[in-house]
Amino acid sequence: MSQTDLSTRSQTTIAPSHASAEAPKPDPLPARPDNPVPGRVFDAPGEITLCPNTWAKVRNSIREPVAEFLGTMILCIFGNGVNCQVVLSSNTDVAPMQKGDYLSVCFGWATGLALAVWISGGVSGGHVNPAVTLSLAVFRRFPWKKVPIYMFAQLLGALCGGGIAYGNYYHAIDIFEGGRRTVPGTAVLFSSYPLDYLTNASAFFSEFLGAAILIIVVFSLMDATNGSPPTGMVPLALFITLLGISAALGMETGFSINPARDLGPRIFTAMVGYGREAYHALTPPLLFHDHLVFNFRHQYWIWGPILGAFSGALVGALVYDVFIFRGAESIINTPDAAARERNAHARHEQRPNPAGVEIKQKSFMDTDLGQPNMKEYWRAPPSTRMEVRGEEPGGHFIICASAIAFGGQKSDA
Repeated sequence: MSQTDLSTRSQTTIAPSHASAEAPKPDPLPARPDNPVPGRVFDAPGEITLCPNTWAKVRNSIREPVAEFLGTMILCIFGNGVNCQVVLSSNTDVAPMQKGDYLSVCFGWATGLALAVWISGGVSGGHVNPAVTLSLAVFRRFPWKKVPIYMFAQLLGALCGGGIAYGNYYHAIDIFEGGRRTVPGTAVLFSSYPLDYLTNASAFFSEFLGAAILIIVVFSLMDATNGSPPTGMVPLALFITLLGISAALGMETGFSINPARDLGPRIFTAMVGYGREAYHALTPPLLFHDHLVFNFRHQYWIWGPILGAFSGALVGALVYDVFIFRGAESIINTPDAAARERNAHARHEQRPNPAGVEIKQKSFMDTDLGQPNMKEYWRAPPSTRMEVRGEEPGGHFIICASAIAFGGQKSDA
């Protein structure tokens, strides 16, 4: 029996013996401004509507990809912007003194990531990175149908963010390079280019390592059994993470570790004329085979920032799930046939019990269920439906079997 079937069937609960004296059910959607219901708009006291007007209906369908777009755009505005400020200000014709150093670059990118996650986290999850989206789809059951939508929104946001930063520093770039657009030259301000002495294998490994570390931290922040911080503190944790990665591992390739953050601005630089000086001035802006932007180091943009980041993220996620994570939402922890049989047997054995009687059932996660308490609840993965309902001593309590079958974690309400 699959997890979905068990979760669905477990919604049928055992009726209490004194069903005739059922208490009235509370309103599941209380219309109180101090207790908002996610996804619903409060028009007036006592009224709740899903879509108060046509635009609200449209917004509900696009808010997740738009959140990813805005988050990735903010990331690239801050990141590409700090690159431009630090490098271009080294020319005395641009600024009387240099505005920042490599530490400024690290702080700029880390700040951009923190703000990006703060902006989009509550709506879309704050991926702002195709490697994160792919890892969550493979190891956390993120819907595959949303993966291409998220990735396209992230790529478009990065392209626009790079374009905004370019427009802001357009005149400074003209002064710095005398009106030319060279690769790597000022192209390194927008996309990652490995240093000349670096071998291809070393460049790939640098991107691989940074992405793997990032995903391990992301997965640990999502793990409720591993001291995960409050939701509002996640951007700060990611700020520290990217600050450390950029300060320790960023010199050789420019720490892309994000396919969208590299490819989006790279496409933009090709559109505005970067890379054509090595061939001829009449080359169409997006003809890849004639562009040094895309031909640099044997198509580094493919095997470095894209393949390196994707493979590093997947390996990092695999390492965390194999050796640390115990949650049911990971494919690594999918119950085998024997565990499913035990879980089904435990579900069928549930009967009404007087409040205060201890119940213990073993799941494949070895989770125990003790005395019910109205101040406690079971928190499960989003894909698992379960509830604990209790009454005063002398009555009955009902426990949906999925709470036992899939081993949620107990927390204080």
